[in-house]
Amino acid sequence: MQQTRARIEAVLGQHQDPYLGTDLVSAGAISGVGEEAGQCVVTLTLGYPCSDIRTALAAELAQLVKAQVDLDVRFDIVQKIEPHQAQRNLRNLDGVRNIIAVASGKGGVGKSTTTVNLALAMAQAGARVGVLDADIYGPSLGLMVGVAPGVHPDSDDEKYFKPVQAQGLQTMSMAYLIDENTPMVWRGPMVSGALQQLLTQTLWDDLDYLFIDMPPGTGDIQLTLSQKVPVTGSVVVTTPQDIALLDAKKGIEMFRKVDIPVLGVVENMSTHLCSNCGHEEHIFGAGGGARIAAQYDTELLGALPLSLQIREQTDAGKPTVVADPNGQAAQSYLAIARRVAGKIARRNASQGPAFPNISVQND
Repeated sequence: MQQTRARIEAVLGQHQDPYLGTDLVSAGAISGVGEEAGQCVVTLTLGYPCSDIRTALAAELAQLVKAQVDLDVRFDIVQKIEPHQAQRNLRNLDGVRNIIAVASGKGGVGKSTTTVNLALAMAQAGARVGVLDADIYGPSLGLMVGVAPGVHPDSDDEKYFKPVQAQGLQTMSMAYLIDENTPMVWRGPMVSGALQQLLTQTLWDDLDYLFIDMPPGTGDIQLTLSQKVPVTGSVVVTTPQDIALLDAKKGIEMFRKVDIPVLGVVENMSTHLCSNCGHEEHIFGAGGGARIAAQYDTELLGALPLSLQIREQTDAGKPTVVADPNGQAAQSYLAIARRVAGKIARRNASQGPAFPNISVQND
């Protein structure tokens, strides 16, 4: 069996996983090689959501091994999302393995739409996912996932909130706690306190990923998040427009200053496709997301079009990934989500233990 394993590893060592960014052997994905009913069985453990592609991937790898080393192999693919190890003396959030902050330097770039669709895509791929709307002043999550006005979260012993279930996601938003027409006329410390309460007093139930839809800018909410919450990584949403790119740079710099990894950049409203004639044009400019990603040594995770359909679906409470799961835009969201998950899996796998608490005492 040892020789058989060596032959299989020789093949899989040449197979580049598109989401882990390395080959399956280097990624440590081979968790077992055995025999069952006269057939070789290889168990692969992947650290990103893959339930939806498991069967196709197993068939592809079996065919690859058969073609190169003439072995009849069956692949069993297991999905295992590892938790982020909190650093800087922060404690992990109960019931949450990984926290992803989705941010933008300015408003109006489609950050909330991107957040919700990435979360839905991650869930479609087989993960347990939640979304927290951290925009205390202008919460929009409820509308986007079809939660009716007036719906409030159930309370556990009047101390903890139970997340509102919507579209297969666990969700929490200030919009669930106040009337939709009530403005939040609060100063910064009150807003920061509200965010902490929403995060820590929500009974998140065994989440692989919690997406936090950040308000635009680099203010109190962002600072509170970086100081109080063990964020696994961030995703920055921008448009190709120069003014949006300028603000996106500030967002990336902010995350760097507070030691939160930037997993990549999503370029929204990248192109516009005319619904009448099919003509495609870059009305906000071209290549901006790629330039900023290269400048800050991160990755352009994907580009999404300026689409009337995406806007209509989100406003109707059925975002694109739910409304048209096989459409081109939904598949783009799915690819971006899996790239994010793959980058998190790589970081978590290479992460050492948390820094110890060191105390000095005088005897």
